[in-house]
Amino acid sequence: MESAPIRKIIHVDMDAFYASVEQRDNPELRGKPVAVGGSSKRGVVAAASYEARKFGVRSAMPSITAQRRCPDIVFVKPRFEVYKEVSRQIRSVFFQFTDLVEPLSLDEAYLDVTDPLRGGPHATAIAREIKAQILQETGLTSSAGVSFNKFLAKVASGMNKPDGLTVVRPDQVEQFIDRLPIEKFFGVGKVTARKFRNMGIRNGADLKQRDKMDLERSFGKAGRYYYHICRGEDNRPVRTSRRRKSIGAERTFFDDISTDQEFSTRLREVCERVSTRMGKLKATGRTVTVKIKYSDFKVNTRSLTVPSEVHDYESLYSVGDQLLHTPALPERPVRLLGISISNLSFPDDTDPEEQLNLHFDSDVD
Repeated sequence: MESAPIRKIIHVDMDAFYASVEQRDNPELRGKPVAVGGSSKRGVVAAASYEARKFGVRSAMPSITAQRRCPDIVFVKPRFEVYKEVSRQIRSVFFQFTDLVEPLSLDEAYLDVTDPLRGGPHATAIAREIKAQILQETGLTSSAGVSFNKFLAKVASGMNKPDGLTVVRPDQVEQFIDRLPIEKFFGVGKVTARKFRNMGIRNGADLKQRDKMDLERSFGKAGRYYYHICRGEDNRPVRTSRRRKSIGAERTFFDDISTDQEFSTRLREVCERVSTRMGKLKATGRTVTVKIKYSDFKVNTRSLTVPSEVHDYESLYSVGDQLLHTPALPERPVRLLGISISNLSFPDDTDPEEQLNLHFDSDVD
């Protein structure tokens, strides 16, 4: 029996996408530290230019912190319709080379070019051509990672930003992963990285010394994932349509809320947004999660799985309100309230084309 051909996977990631679009469209912003997001006391940075990143400004950072780190920073209000249109241009480039495209967000995607539509047999040459065409058509730079699986391609794309191209060949995998800091492993966030370092695991070589059972005891199912990726093992195919796992919305408030009436009013607002999205997707679900962020930025989530499908605004609000009061209403001031529905079902058990869910539904911009 012939073995399956080695996959050729490219991960393309746009460079500081939102901020780069703003600098492209407004020459006065070029070369300056730019943050896309709200500039008020409740604002949040959605994206930062590379000039701003030199000062430690990052996405999801409170705007007041960004202003403190970089006094000369320029805040620009997000233009999501523009970003979506540029994203469509970028994806049209991808589809010229392969039908196997898996978007992860507006600004990044996996491509399987094992059997490309054009560009020849070499994935590196295809990646270089894709980058050049994106630059020509949009005026924006991108970074690409090339390897034989999704994990390696994803990590590689972030190695030499901006405008980078990093290739990890089969004979380079062991050295590449052994030297990789644990924070650079895709799927390892700050909390998990801290836990790894407390266990004496600083890089891929250290991670490889732990057996599967040890990692599963420490990290649950994710331990199995860590065991395989530190060995360069990732058999996930590039999926042209990804199943939506949840539908949600959240809102940040200019002033903290603390009364029963305020919670009820604000919860109804986010429930209306989520129920509208559910209606468009013809989706129902059974697990409702309420997200509460306090004035000190600590986050609490409360979830409940109900026996019957949540299918409209009233049923969503009813479960959400129950969660807000269980065990009791938040006793501290709240700056953000969100609600999401998961454990989803779709007509005929099929998920319509995934729609991008942008999480900057706030009144602070």
